[in-house]
Amino acid sequence: MQLNSKRKLLLLSLAAVFFATLGIYLGFWQLGRAAQKEALQSAMEQQASKPPLAQHVFLNGYDANAVLHQRVLLSGSWVPQSTVYLDNRQMNGKVGFFVLTPLRLQGSDTVILVQRGWAPRNFESREKIPGVETPAGLVQIEGHIALAPSKLYEPGPSTQQVIRQNLDIEAFRIESGLPLLEVTVRQTGLPSEGLRRDWPAVNFGIDKHYGYAFQWFGLSALVIILYLWFQIFRPIISRSKDASLHV
Repeated sequence: MQLNSKRKLLLLSLAAVFFATLGIYLGFWQLGRAAQKEALQSAMEQQASKPPLAQHVFLNGYDANAVLHQRVLLSGSWVPQSTVYLDNRQMNGKVGFFVLTPLRLQGSDTVILVQRGWAPRNFESREKIPGVETPAGLVQIEGHIALAPSKLYEPGPSTQQVIRQNLDIEAFRIESGLPLLEVTVRQTGLPSEGLRRDWPAVNFGIDKHYGYAFQWFGLSALVIILYLWFQIFRPIISRSKDASLHV
């Protein structure tokens, strides 16, 4: 009987050590993830604070990672026949389209895809394209270098229609026949041409990682407290009470 009690205590001790250690490990892992995302957010803010890039950067070879999130000033002409409307995109809580149009840079054959802004959709006629103006001739835009828009869940294969759910730059390069750069520009500025540009700030979810870390550390502390109470302090208190009763 005494041996079984020792085995029980050993198993409980091992379990307590395992779960307490696991909680501490996962807590520090979440803190590490928060630190990584804070560093990423800081790097993104530093990139955005740099002086705007001139378009000759894209004509002479460039490092996509080095210019990501930087401001840019571009001059060129739209390629309106290759405009794409990404469906089910939100801005300020409303559902509509992200409108993307290629821009051929002035004095070159280089083309960059521009996320021009957001336009509302017609819910009575879901296939109706919103009234977006695309000026002819030379235009100047400002924005930030960005990756392609994030992909949404798509139940079937991707389509090549004007209205579509997602867009892959490499696939669109083949589809359109345009020499597209591997990055895009997210156009900024006041609403114009039937488009709004209140792009949401990137949510890195840093607070979420701190919350998870607190939960894991709290779980470890709870395991340790329960173990100490039931295996050490409670038996001591019980023995003290029994001894006082026999005095």
